[in-house]
Amino acid sequence: MQEVLRIESASFDFPWTDEDFLCCLRQRNCIGMVAEHDHKIVGFMIYELHKSRLQILNFAVAPEVRRSGIGSQMVLRLIDKLSQQRRNEIVLECRERNLEGQLFFRQQGFRAISVLRHHYDDTSEDAYIMQFRLDASADALSPFAPQNRISEFDAA
Repeated sequence: MQEVLRIESASFDFPWTDEDFLCCLRQRNCIGMVAEHDHKIVGFMIYELHKSRLQILNFAVAPEVRRSGIGSQMVLRLIDKLSQQRRNEIVLECRERNLEGQLFFRQQGFRAISVLRHHYDDTSEDAYIMQFRLDASADALSPFAPQNRISEFDAA
């Protein structure tokens, strides 16, 4: 738990406490996941199970290993838990000031779908609700993906 708390403190201006983590993880629908590298915890994610979605409550990667693919691997693990029949979306709240987090989740296929005004108790900051949908089309997720336009001419 100490490694998770260290990553949390290094990642956020208003970090969760030990008690915050324990209180959350005691709930039946709350799950924690850690990422390890060289036998050391370098990232974590706390998420909740809901009837039709998963909700990321807390997510961080140690500053010294960011941009190495660890965060992306954790998100892919969570996406693998989705199914068309049951849970088909992941949602999270991201502080307005957390541009790095917004850009990271956008790269993973999440989109901002709404704004929660004055959402946080510790500041008057807004939060963006970001969503990943399993059934989203590839074009919506990757608008700059190259297209094979030559095959259209071959058919003519």
